[in-house]
Amino acid sequence: MSGRSFPPANKRLGQHFLIDQNIVRKIVATAALTPEDAVLEIGPGRGALTEVLARAARLVVAVEVDPLLHRRLEERQADWPNVELVCADALAYPVDRLPVGTIVVANLPYYLSTPLLFHLLQQRARIPRMVLMLQEEVADRLVAKPCGPEYGVLSVMAQYAAEITKVFRVSAQCFRPRPEVGSAVVLLRTKAKVDLSREEEQGFSALVKAAFAHRRKTLVNSLRDEGHDQLRVSEAMNRLDLSATARAETLSLSNFVALARMLAVKQS
Repeated sequence: MSGRSFPPANKRLGQHFLIDQNIVRKIVATAALTPEDAVLEIGPGRGALTEVLARAARLVVAVEVDPLLHRRLEERQADWPNVELVCADALAYPVDRLPVGTIVVANLPYYLSTPLLFHLLQQRARIPRMVLMLQEEVADRLVAKPCGPEYGVLSVMAQYAAEITKVFRVSAQCFRPRPEVGSAVVLLRTKAKVDLSREEEQGFSALVKAAFAHRRKTLVNSLRDEGHDQLRVSEAMNRLDLSATARAETLSLSNFVALARMLAVKQS
């Protein structure tokens, strides 16, 4: 089907359609699909990636929020008997109803990439891996290490839940319309086992967000300003051999996990 039959890109929805078939093939190769796999695609757009996914997997659930695009994709349903087309907001889509082992392959809308990523990671027990096209700035934050300017809440929280690799960059010329920012594809392999219980994870998440709330301040002062007891935090950091003047960006993932666990024990 010619791209002319599709409605123009919706700026409000941040639509940038992938047109480079070589990039499509590289994305699908990164996903390492088998004929038995189920795939969740978010934002199929004009179906360039959907078509290749349908040939590679047993089932593709393609969730498109734009009703105009959804109707155009439905015209191709006969060509894709193993594709389930869903017109819905991906943030509201019940990911927990997907088959266990579902692989996510998506060109995420950049303005929603972070909340969508956290929405998917909440179901990491169901999703073994994700191959995502993101704004390159977000990709760099996902893989950032301590002491770098990109390292922050997203880095710590995502790396807690998954092993993350920035696989390749994608030129703006591979999209229509061309985005004004760089893009990259990342591979996330979700962790089957994590260090904290579900209850402890809530405190861990709150701690990480509070730690980075005031990046220029020391960790102790940032946590104090976000409601934590300064003495208790100082004692916990001392027991973990962390400097009293350390800032949030100097702590590793394991440091944050240990600090969250220690503070939780002291509060109980």
